Amino acid sequence: MEFVLFILIIVFGIALIVILASGIKIIRPVEVGIVEFLGKYSRTANSGPNWIFPGSQRMYKVNITERRVDIDPQSIITKDKLNAEVDGVVYYRVVDAKKAIYEVNDFELSVPSLAKTTLRAVIGKMTLTEANENRDKINEEVEKILDREVSKWGINVVRVELQRIEPPPDVQTAMNQVVKAENEKIAALDLATAIETKADGERRAEIKKAEGIAAAIRLKADADGEAIKIVNEAAEKYFVGNAQLLKKLETVSEALRDNSKIIVPADSELVNVIGDLAGAAVPIPKP
Repeated sequence: MEFVLFILIIVFGIALIVILASGIKIIRPVEVGIVEFLGKYSRTANSGPNWIFPGSQRMYKVNITERRVDIDPQSIITKDKLNAEVDGVVYYRVVDAKKAIYEVNDFELSVPSLAKTTLRAVIGKMTLTEANENRDKINEEVEKILDREVSKWGINVVRVELQRIEPPPDVQTAMNQVVKAENEKIAALDLATAIETKADGERRAEIKKAEGIAAAIRLKADADGEAIKIVNEAAEKYFVGNAQLLKKLETVSEALRDNSKIIVPADSELVNVIGDLAGAAVPIPKP
């Protein structure tokens, strides 16, 4: 009798240990646990060891880290009646595990499905060109709308990224041709500008060169004039009579030796002197 009792105690102890062990639930730091008692919400369990009563209690674990889900490729009709192939990704995280479990049936499927319809609604209000040029705006708009809708599920949308907007093949070919034509136009304008700049530079160089030559001529003329002035002053001071006139003539002749003509007044004493020397001066009568 005592032996049977002993066996029963051992069996009961083992059963108790098994029951206690089966009720231990370990929750990782990236999870929270939703505990139900007889099918009704009981509590939210945090990370670490937790114990539930087997049979009457049940735990659902929910990952609360940031998740990435794909928005499946879909054909969207844009505002200008073109079919564009569009896809993207959504990053979100669960902030209220209780709502994520009880406010929506399978939030892991519902979030990407809602993101898909939201993306279709936003791009459908734009032309294809606007959609391609305003990707950041599309991302922000989809994120704003999606976050507002899923907040009641205890979910926060971190960001939305539009990955691809592809027009139909014929439209893509036409767009490529337009881009090519624009690039060729820009290249032609750049070439024309370069040629114009070069021509303008050459013209300015010629002008500068001509200005330099003119300045040199003016400087030489000024120097020659100054030399004549100085010699005339010296002749007035140190020479008298024909010597004075000859000195002036010598100075003028030296200054104007290249293809120059010397003309002196008819009543000048220098006429006789020049006539005696060379017979080249031609008197000019006074008017």
